[in-house]
Amino acid sequence: MKMNLFNFYIINMLNRTKQILKIFLFLNLIFRCTSQSNEINSTFLSSNRLVLGDLKLKTASLDLGDIDGDGDIDIVVANGRHWPAQNKVFFNNGKGIFTVSKNLGALSSTSYSTELGDFDNDGDLDIAVGNDRAPNNIFENDGKGNFKFKGNFGGMNSPTRNIVLTDIDQDTDLDILITNRGYVNEICLNDGNGYFYQVLFFGSKSDSTIDVEAVDIDFDGDIDLVLANRDSQQNFIYLNDGKLNFNKKIPFGSENENTRALEIADINNDNFYDIICANIGAPNTIFYGDKSLNYNISDHFDRENDLSYSLDVGDFDNDGDPDIVVGNSKSPNSVFFNLGKEGWKKELIKKENFNTYDIKAFDINGDSFLDIIESNSDDLNYYYLNKNR
Repeated sequence: MKMNLFNFYIINMLNRTKQILKIFLFLNLIFRCTSQSNEINSTFLSSNRLVLGDLKLKTASLDLGDIDGDGDIDIVVANGRHWPAQNKVFFNNGKGIFTVSKNLGALSSTSYSTELGDFDNDGDLDIAVGNDRAPNNIFENDGKGNFKFKGNFGGMNSPTRNIVLTDIDQDTDLDILITNRGYVNEICLNDGNGYFYQVLFFGSKSDSTIDVEAVDIDFDGDIDLVLANRDSQQNFIYLNDGKLNFNKKIPFGSENENTRALEIADINNDNFYDIICANIGAPNTIFYGDKSLNYNISDHFDRENDLSYSLDVGDFDNDGDPDIVVGNSKSPNSVFFNLGKEGWKKELIKKENFNTYDIKAFDINGDSFLDIIESNSDDLNYYYLNKNR
């Protein structure tokens, strides 16, 4: 009798164990299916190691270049937006990993934009930082990635949203364009030594300019300006008369688009510049250029009505034509591969949603393929290595 009870107990325990095992296997299957459904077949490698630092800052901008002169690509990030934060420089270890960083400047800033450029023509990359309602700063490089504050540029308390470098007066040094949301935009002319005492203006105080690109769009030998305006304002091309007067304006797009960022490229290979717009009020658009400069012909390369904050253009698959990467707010960032007459192939970079204020295409590990780097506000700044080889 005792043996029967013992056998019954053992058999009962085995049955329960089998049931628990079945439940475990079932839950494991569900977990694996869910995990697989969250994975995407992306051209770009994503990893928790591929981040710039470990802090979730309000990063608004970044730029890339060989900051310390060692032959690889480093990164500067602008943090803060409307709230003071510390800007950072990240140094490449030579393999596309950023294991060393240092602060840029002694003070925290409300930084919205940063650019690398050799302002004093000494052969290394200096840094310009544009701040919201605070002085904009120049930091001089000693050639080894060590920086000291050099001076200011532009209005002392302007609502700066973006800065762009170009030799607009064609005197062989880099000048700085400033877009000010709700204030007149500025052109800061370099004296040749990295100081910007002379300031010109374009636009008006009522403009809500968020981005600008500098290009000789009419092929007359001088640099013109292409403006992206927010707050239901029209986008414009400002033509240079050759004397840095920008009185002739050509409108493109509509007030409803609320363009947040733009790039210039010859998308359709017809030898005219096209304008690619990231919008928050309408699907993202390409305006095709021709000799008339009317920009009446357009196409939505992205049919979704995402809140697109940033974009960049580059040949990600090395097939000879320009592709587009778009950074969004509250929806995944995407790459659009140019298929020529067949249109565009959209590919998600990652399924997570970020507030991506800036996004760049750059080869950061030296394998001749463009990678992607994000500046995300209130989240980690991720970068993605191109797996095409």
